[in-house]
Amino acid sequence: MFIKFRKLWNRWKNEENALAAIEAAMIFPIMLVLLVGVFDAGNAILADQKTIRASQVVADLVTRQSIVSASDISEAIEAGRLAFEPLDSSSYGVDIVSIRFDENANSEIVWRETFNMSPVADPLANVVALEQPDEGVVMVSVVYNYQPLFTGFVMSAFEIQETAFSRGRSSPVVTKEP
Repeated sequence: MFIKFRKLWNRWKNEENALAAIEAAMIFPIMLVLLVGVFDAGNAILADQKTIRASQVVADLVTRQSIVSASDISEAIEAGRLAFEPLDSSSYGVDIVSIRFDENANSEIVWRETFNMSPVADPLANVVALEQPDEGVVMVSVVYNYQPLFTGFVMSAFEIQETAFSRGRSSPVVTKEP
């Protein structure tokens, strides 16, 4: 029986179709891993671009007026969430900080609104290069937790954070209604 099996094996391995089948069986898993890896890498790049866009959209909407209301801020946060479509935006978080610079270019926080994330540790340290006397800036930090769809066994979820800075259009400092 072993001799028959060996003859069958030798005959099968010498055929070109069998050799092609063996090569395909060996290469297929590698190609599949590469394909899903490229898919997840592309989605991660897309998520990063959408995080950048969300931070810029929120900053732009908040700085359009000199005084913003709670509903204006809520609408800006919702617009940032919509910037993630069609990705899942449940892990989207935003931290909006309005900062004023006095006549000596010393910075102080005017107001702050944080949604679905921890506040940025030291926002005033991030605006040192933007300090100008009697001016202001709005800093918007957006966080998105990216979870790979296929390659979760290779790499775990990771956090993408982007920050946008914008000056007020109507006034140097954007204030908030009480």
